[in-house]
Amino acid sequence: MDTDLAVTVRQLAEAARAASLRLAVASSEAKNRALLTLADTIEASIPALLVANAQDLEAGRTAGLTAALLDRLTLNEARIRQMAQGVREIVALPDPVGAELERTVRPNGLVIRKVRVPIGVVAIIYESRPNVTIDCAALCLKSGNATILRGGKEAFHSNTALAALIATALATTGLPATAVQLVPTTDRAALNTLLKLNELIHCVIPRGGEALIRFVTENSSIPVIKHYKGVCFLYVDRAADVAMAESLLLNAKVQRPSACNAVEQLLVHRDVAATSLPRLARALQASRNGGVELRCDAASAAILAAAGLPHSAASAEDYRAEFLDYILAVRVVDSLDAAIATINRDSSNHSDTIVTADETAARHFQGEVDSATVYWNASTRFTDGFEFGLGAEIGISTDRLHARGPMGLAELCSYKFVIDGTGQVRS
Repeated sequence: MDTDLAVTVRQLAEAARAASLRLAVASSEAKNRALLTLADTIEASIPALLVANAQDLEAGRTAGLTAALLDRLTLNEARIRQMAQGVREIVALPDPVGAELERTVRPNGLVIRKVRVPIGVVAIIYESRPNVTIDCAALCLKSGNATILRGGKEAFHSNTALAALIATALATTGLPATAVQLVPTTDRAALNTLLKLNELIHCVIPRGGEALIRFVTENSSIPVIKHYKGVCFLYVDRAADVAMAESLLLNAKVQRPSACNAVEQLLVHRDVAATSLPRLARALQASRNGGVELRCDAASAAILAAAGLPHSAASAEDYRAEFLDYILAVRVVDSLDAAIATINRDSSNHSDTIVTADETAARHFQGEVDSATVYWNASTRFTDGFEFGLGAEIGISTDRLHARGPMGLAELCSYKFVIDGTGQVRS
């Protein structure tokens, strides 16, 4: 690796660490003032941001990016104003730093308090959407964390312009400009170096496709908070209201199939499969031009064939697939416990739901399914920081340590113990 590049990345991390110590004790007023300045600066810089984004779009077209990827990359006036509004909404959220989580008075008079504090330095590794630059920087700033941003090469010019606005807003309001920094190169070697700086960076959050997240996880010496993919299940129980199942399935599958909380797998109890599956299949076919491709096991295929409904045979890989498309894998199961076992074996532990009128079955499902979010009679599409009342989210975690599920401001914090004494010594 280029020695100069390694030095640059290390200096960036050292500056972030120094800034994090100042940011950790910054007042809520100071952080909010910087964020409001940033929101105003974003709106005042719309023409310059559009010019920078046009460079990325031109390069993307030359590189043959798909229409979907170009759309994710595109900034327009409405999207830029939406970014600014998102920053103002973060200002309105309560500051998590300094909250007292627990207080204990020991028999010897020691007062022990557990207090929420920032994590420190958070590295965000992400792909093509430039709005992530602002969203993540604002969330980390509000929670008192310094941030190192490493965006995708597709959005390099847009991200560079946005990062400059953040630095200006910080500097003009008295906070360290190095509290938010963008890695100034698209060279993959810079990322490799960054992921080894565990003495300076405290947490890495990758956002993007499974390949990116696995690369970060496998190459990082720093703790990583992540979810690889969203293989989400909807289970129609023997006591399900089929009309409700239809409504939930349409929302969870069709509304936004590219989302990580969209349903990819449908399980139906054998006792109701013959009556419910044809209705669900017809609803999916009618939901959009082209319908939804159903990839079926033998039992569900036989039912749909008898009803004259289109389907295809599922492969073994389909049963663990995140399609991110208008495709659904379908299986018939013999029991509630069989559904639970299937989900625990084949899901990504992200978001799963049961449709049933039987509360006992629902509570059994919620207790036994080993996922970050487990629903009863609700769409998996609710797995989202705003929908959970957390405000904006920095991501969704399927890990078991530190954070699980949607991650809001509180999940960008750790805690420390603060102890007050009057001269006590240990006997």
